[in-house]
Amino acid sequence: MAGKAFGKRVTGGATALAGAAALLLTGCSTLLPQTPQPAQPPASARPSDPEAPALSARAAAAQGSLKTMVALQDRLSRVSAPLLINNADLCRTQARNLLGFTAQNRYSYPGEYNEASVAVLGYGERLQVSSVLAGSGAARAGLRKGDNLMAVEGKQLPGGPEAEVQAAEVLGPLVGSRAALDVTIARTGNNQTLKVPVTRACAIRVNLGNSDNINSYADGSRVLITRGMINFAQSDEAIAFVMAKDIAHNVLGHPGAMRNSATVGSMIDNLVRAKPDLSLLIGGAGIKAVPADMDAAADSLALYMLARAGYNIDHAKPFWQRLASQYPATVLNGYTAVHPGTAQRMAAIDRTVAEIKAKLAAKKPLLP
Repeated sequence: MAGKAFGKRVTGGATALAGAAALLLTGCSTLLPQTPQPAQPPASARPSDPEAPALSARAAAAQGSLKTMVALQDRLSRVSAPLLINNADLCRTQARNLLGFTAQNRYSYPGEYNEASVAVLGYGERLQVSSVLAGSGAARAGLRKGDNLMAVEGKQLPGGPEAEVQAAEVLGPLVGSRAALDVTIARTGNNQTLKVPVTRACAIRVNLGNSDNINSYADGSRVLITRGMINFAQSDEAIAFVMAKDIAHNVLGHPGAMRNSATVGSMIDNLVRAKPDLSLLIGGAGIKAVPADMDAAADSLALYMLARAGYNIDHAKPFWQRLASQYPATVLNGYTAVHPGTAQRMAAIDRTVAEIKAKLAAKKPLLP
């Protein structure tokens, strides 16, 4: 689900925390708009508690969709872990020292999803670990999903509506200057302190898009993969092919070079919401098609990232061919409509796969 990479709050109902200052990591942002919520009394009682107030009808209805979104975002986080950690050197200026976990509380969700997050996720006032990136320092230290964050280096972490932003202010000066941080958590009613090493990784957030069009988007610092694309891809490996391609676009600076960052960023801001405005998907949504040379360059870099992350690059070309065949460029708001240079892409994939295999055979570093 949507976790937080701690940084500054941004406007427009987008993710609440900026990736450039990220201190936590799953590559994710929230699925819902991050407008400040009014203060509410602590919600420690669960709905199963006979003394707990009944959920509103809207909150009860939201539980199912929230569970689905949590499961899909967890899957994206799992797939992204080896790509983000094993390719820090290839991510160049977008690599950061990160802690390797994300955290949320009930105020990460607006409206009926606020109540539903209490029922479905057990969230309350205090920040709770929402995901731990596999292979990160947090994972090695034993941090678990569901741990409540109490303090870092002896400094108390706040709860309430502004907990994420306030925690970022505590963590910001620490992560960049230390090899590990003492993180105090509450687990099953007991406090314990874990020494969490920082993790060098690509500070690119991976978001779930709540729409059924078969597409993905990159705005320079974020990647968004739609629910429709996940359903089309089916396997984690195929999801990784899509994810690596857009990470590569960001690393190579293509959204900025195309002057496409603001338009794609607005689309990501919209689609991360639980109830996006699907009218914005009409036509091409103002998003420019990627030039064939940029697409080929991103495919090449993506294949190196995939190989270094342990994914089977022999399966990449058949996946992209299947996608282009079933959803050609004539399908509006589909992936091929934004990436129409299929022939150039397939040629680049063939060259790069052969190049990577030659380097593996010669036991040379996998560097583009």
